[in-house]
Amino acid sequence: MNRNFDLQSMVFRLRGGIWTALYLAVLCNAEPSAGTIPLAILFVSAGQLLRFWAAGNIGLYRGEKVKARELVTWGPYSLIRNPLYLANGIIGAGWSLLAGRMVFLLFLLVFLSMYNLCIIPHEESFLERTFGRRYLEYKQRTGRFIPRRFHLPDSAGRFDPSVLLKSEIHSLLVTIMGTAVLVSRIWW
Repeated sequence: MNRNFDLQSMVFRLRGGIWTALYLAVLCNAEPSAGTIPLAILFVSAGQLLRFWAAGNIGLYRGEKVKARELVTWGPYSLIRNPLYLANGIIGAGWSLLAGRMVFLLFLLVFLSMYNLCIIPHEESFLERTFGRRYLEYKQRTGRFIPRRFHLPDSAGRFDPSVLLKSEIHSLLVTIMGTAVLVSRIWW
């Protein structure tokens, strides 16, 4: 195992804690104004809706190890390969808007570096080993965060709302509470 793979694996395992540290950095620097709150809430809401759509199309996505029972290529995954990660970025961008331009830019730099250099490559190597040529073909036709071609999403797969109740309720509560605390910074 090479050093790069070890770093990617470690960052993947610690991604929840790193995400919490990013949030705390935003919180400590947040100086929301009445003008930034609506745009921030729009970003956070859009990110959470994308999370719901993406999570409802996969059954298994939480944990310290990469795992996949099947290659999901429908729903938002027919447009981009990483809709859950994009959703996290949109939520984080909304939060960091409440902290000002410099924190917003710093968040984007850290987020994009962490996901593009560690988390996604680690996950992609697992998917290549597991699904081989099928994954490589999928990877070629879909962008990481931006669609390579614009079309109606493939809905041939299964959206399972029970996944939202089992796994996504925690993310929703964290998003709501995190947003409320950041917005409350306007008064303290």
